[in-house]
Amino acid sequence: MSISEPFIRRPIATSLLMAGILLLGIVAFPLLPVAPLPQVDFPTIQVSAKLPGASPETMASAVATPLEYQFAAIPGVAQLTSSSVLGTTQITVQFDLGRNIDGAAQDVQSAIDAAGGQLPKNLPSPPSYKKVNPADSPILVMSVHSDVLPLTQVDDYAENVLAQQISRIPGVSQVALGGQQKPAVRVQVDPAKIAALGIQLEDIATVINAATVDAPKGSINGVRHSFAIYDNDQLLKAAPWNNEIVAYKNGAPVRIRDIGVAVDGPEDHLALAFQNGKNGIMLQIFKQAGANVIETVDSVNKLMPRALASVPPSIKVDTIIDRTTTIKASVHDVEFTLVLTIALVVLVIFLFLRNFWATVIPGVTVPLALFGTAALMYVMGYTLDNLSLMGLTIAVGFVVDDAIVMLENIYRHIEEGLSPMEAAIKGSKEIGFTILSISLSLVAVFIPLLLMGGIIGRLFRELAITVTMTILVSAFVALTLSPMMCSLFLRDERHVKHSKTYQLIERGFEKLLHQYTRGLDFVLKHQKPTLFVFLLTVVFTVVLAIYEPKGFFPQQDTGIISGQSDASQDISFTEMLKLQHQLMDVVGQDPDVASWASGLGGSRPVNNGFVVIALKPRDQRKANADEIITRLRPKLAQVKGGTLFLQAAQDLSVGGRPTRTQYQYTLEDPNIAELNEWTTKLLSELRKLPQITDLATDQQTNGVSARLSIDRATASRFNITPDQIDSTLYDAFGQRQINTLYTQSNQYHVILEATPDFQKNPAKLNNIYIQSSGSSSTVTQSVFGRSSVTQSGTVSTINASTSSPLAPLSSSGSLTSSTSNTSALSNQTTSNSLSTSKARP
Repeated sequence: MSISEPFIRRPIATSLLMAGILLLGIVAFPLLPVAPLPQVDFPTIQVSAKLPGASPETMASAVATPLEYQFAAIPGVAQLTSSSVLGTTQITVQFDLGRNIDGAAQDVQSAIDAAGGQLPKNLPSPPSYKKVNPADSPILVMSVHSDVLPLTQVDDYAENVLAQQISRIPGVSQVALGGQQKPAVRVQVDPAKIAALGIQLEDIATVINAATVDAPKGSINGVRHSFAIYDNDQLLKAAPWNNEIVAYKNGAPVRIRDIGVAVDGPEDHLALAFQNGKNGIMLQIFKQAGANVIETVDSVNKLMPRALASVPPSIKVDTIIDRTTTIKASVHDVEFTLVLTIALVVLVIFLFLRNFWATVIPGVTVPLALFGTAALMYVMGYTLDNLSLMGLTIAVGFVVDDAIVMLENIYRHIEEGLSPMEAAIKGSKEIGFTILSISLSLVAVFIPLLLMGGIIGRLFRELAITVTMTILVSAFVALTLSPMMCSLFLRDERHVKHSKTYQLIERGFEKLLHQYTRGLDFVLKHQKPTLFVFLLTVVFTVVLAIYEPKGFFPQQDTGIISGQSDASQDISFTEMLKLQHQLMDVVGQDPDVASWASGLGGSRPVNNGFVVIALKPRDQRKANADEIITRLRPKLAQVKGGTLFLQAAQDLSVGGRPTRTQYQYTLEDPNIAELNEWTTKLLSELRKLPQITDLATDQQTNGVSARLSIDRATASRFNITPDQIDSTLYDAFGQRQINTLYTQSNQYHVILEATPDFQKNPAKLNNIYIQSSGSSSTVTQSVFGRSSVTQSGTVSTINASTSSPLAPLSSSGSLTSSTSNTSALSNQTTSNSLSTSKARP
């Protein structure tokens, strides 16, 4: 008995089985996640730690190194990179492809806990991690802004209302705030005034730390009633802080308003974002691995009207970037191609067979195979993307072959006089093994793709398995449904009178056959020239394969351009903001740019900015993304003092280290001096190559820094410790978070700092004083020299004299100006990254 015979003899059961496969596919198809490409991302976790005011060297040595030491011991780590800038360290841990992201996250958390004892005790909060790749692009970027409310209040609603509600949507992994302006109380003190009163910054820090608390107070339980106890222990706004007493001098209270001012302001004044020329807060929404991008973005858009009902009506939300625009267009285009392919295949079958049932029997195989594959794709956890849809499109031509072979063999027996039932049983028994061998041989073609490793193997494995599943489902349908339908509907058509259309098509095929016969005769009569043409074609193909430009993945036009701006490493935040506005004015004037957003600060150095640009729909612009970048490059070069590196955003990103340009090369060396030397040399040589453009490096070694050299002997005589000096400097210049304010919606900080004008001039270090406990009441001038602050890199001492127990900071050492170094550490080996773009021919 053949495989097909039970299905032929039980047509109802066979029909129900096929109906079940079709139903499962119809139900599973809408549930398939939609994505531009298969899920090929490396499991990546980003760890962030903040210590406001800490230098890059301090962040790298005191924060990044202990964490990296623990992360390096986690099994399955493929790449470990870190970047330390002023006050922030970000470490990206990338695991092997086969590593489970949830298990990796647990290992990372354990490593953070293990490193806790080695981290600085004054970290405002423990390091945190997110299951997101910083090199990935957000699927949605929104701008939250208001023409009436201050930016800090806009940020409060954006973070506590909008971002919180968006984060709960299935498929959203992270909502990052760009240009965050989190509200805070900033206590700005004039060091000259407190020095005249004999007060030091650490005294004020102690007062601020005790001035506001949120502690339990108990309750009163009376005979009839109980009373919860509340008091005004917290100062949540800046105005009451101005009345806070910090000391008593000559019997009179010294309040904060006497020595400075308390203001409501942002927690970090070195961060700002603006969109289409307006200051605002950026909501950058990232998707979870395997999530349906289109469904996720649609859910966010549906949520926004309800979310905006919870904020003041003056707050507006604009969409800057929507990745689904091009994803929808791409997927719909491939779906249209798939439908068109099915229609063409069925049409070709009809033209050749010119019989209704002979067309329907193999034609039914196509939807059954495709929907059956959709059900299997859902079970496998695959996505509906460009590659999987391409695999289904390719498989359409395969799936009908088995059914046609079965149909022809059965029809041959009907022509010989057998009944349709007998012909179906006999024909299916003869051809069953042939169909199996054809299907398995087609599957064998994809075995190399199935065995490929790495990200390329993961990328094409879904394509190979999708085609394989489609072929196997079609073989099953050809061995079951096709012979069953042949036994019911096929009839001998030899003696049937055909229509004129049938006869017209038949004459066309006869002419085609005649032309083919003539061509075949010509080739057989000229065998040597034919062989020569064949060999010439092979050689020409090899030559083309050698000289054809090669790449990892085709350059895409997703309608989005991302970029990073660079300026002099000693540029101030104010100047960088002006420069960024000039660069974005050039971008905004391009006729193909629909909207844009830009920001400074946060986890980036002061001299770096980030840019995201949304282009108009492809049918509304003549140039593609790369051509627009080429057009913008000379215009941006006219902006003096800065460079904007632009690249078209891609659906596929490799690595966990963001790059300014298209390609990235990483140099590693345990010796940072040697690394910096050779990075500069390599950068210089790469600039000579005409094939590349937009050459950049993340090496930051030329920034100007003010370096204080402590005279430990003199400091010891005044009983001044290095810890006191660091704490005083931190109080004045580090945006130090002294206390925390607790509310029902969030936690905010009280920040101590010197007045803004004081922080702008390094020479103001002359006016910083430290309590010299145990010293005599008079400090002689001979202890101090006299000099000025320079920024030439030479040692210069800032000294002064005083007759009070307060010793000037400069009496304990000297201030020098030198270069700062912001480096990235990779696997506990210092590394610099070079990035380039290919020049357009």
